[in-house]
Amino acid sequence: METRRIGSLAVSLVGLGCNNFGMTIDEDASARVVDAAIDAGITFFDTADIYGGTKSEVFLGRALAGRRDAVVIATKFGMRVDAARQGARPEYVRQAADDSLKRLGIDRIDLYQLHQPDPTVPIADTLGALDDLVRAGKVREIGCSNFSAEQLRDARAAALPGAAAFVSVQNELSLLNREAEREVLPECERLGLAFLPYFPLASGLLTGKYARGTAAPEGTRLSQGWAASRFLSDERLATVDALTAWARSRDHSLLELAMSWLASHDAISSVIAGATSPAQVQANARAADWRLTAADRAEIDAIVRNR
Repeated sequence: METRRIGSLAVSLVGLGCNNFGMTIDEDASARVVDAAIDAGITFFDTADIYGGTKSEVFLGRALAGRRDAVVIATKFGMRVDAARQGARPEYVRQAADDSLKRLGIDRIDLYQLHQPDPTVPIADTLGALDDLVRAGKVREIGCSNFSAEQLRDARAAALPGAAAFVSVQNELSLLNREAEREVLPECERLGLAFLPYFPLASGLLTGKYARGTAAPEGTRLSQGWAASRFLSDERLATVDALTAWARSRDHSLLELAMSWLASHDAISSVIAGATSPAQVQANARAADWRLTAADRAEIDAIVRNR
C-alpha cells in the first residue's frame, strides 16, 4: 500500500479508525479487524480515549502486542471521559497521555491529538504541555482535530521556536460533506499540515448499501430511525445514486470512488475508515487504488454541485 507522511511518521494511505472497538464490537472481533488490517498493508491505527468508554485503546493495544514497532498508533484526548477527565489544561494533558499509554500498553504514542478545541485554555498552554510529552519521549508527533482554519493559524503562531507544533488536523471530509475544502484544506497546504479525514464514507452512505426506494439494511448504522431521518434524505440519496452510476460506468464501486477521491487530495495523508469485520477492512484497503484524473474530479464536482 502507498505510504504518506504525517510529520516524521510514515503511514499507510488507508488507516483504520478504531471507534467501533468496545462499542459496536467486542475484544475478539476487534482483534480480528486489526489482524485483517495488518494483512492488508494498513499500518496506521487511530483511536481516542473516549472510544468504547476507554475500551478501544485497551483492545487495540492488546491486538497489536508483539507488533508495536511495525505500526503507527494515534490517539486523542480532550473530549469528556467523565467529569474529572476532559479538556486541554496542561496538568490534564499529561494525565491523559499517561492514562492512554497505560491502556494501550505502550511507552510512546506516535501521534497524540487534541480531540477538539478547548476555549477555556490558551492554546499556548496546551502546546507547552504537549511539547513536554515530546521531550520526555512519550509522544513523537502532535496533532489536533475539529479545528477551524483560524484555529490552525492561531496554534501555529503560538508554538514556540524549536518546540512541538501540530503536524496534522483530523476533520470530517467526504464526497457528501466538503466543508473542509473551503478553508481548512487550503490552510493545511499553506502550513504543511497533514489532513486526516474522518467519516470518509459519510456514516456509511458511500458504501453502496443505501439507495432511493429501498429500506436501509437491518443492523446498519443508518437503519435506526433518528439516523435515517438525518442522513437518508431524498436529496442525499439522489447524489449517492448519481455517484454510483458514474463509478459503475468506469468499472468501479461507489466505495472505491469515495476513498480514491479523498486520496486524490495532496494534503491528505491517510483516509481513516472504521470497520467491524475483516471483510470491511479488506474492502477499504483496496478502495483507494483508483487514480482519479483532473477531468474525473471535475465531473465528480459537477455531480455533487448539481444535486
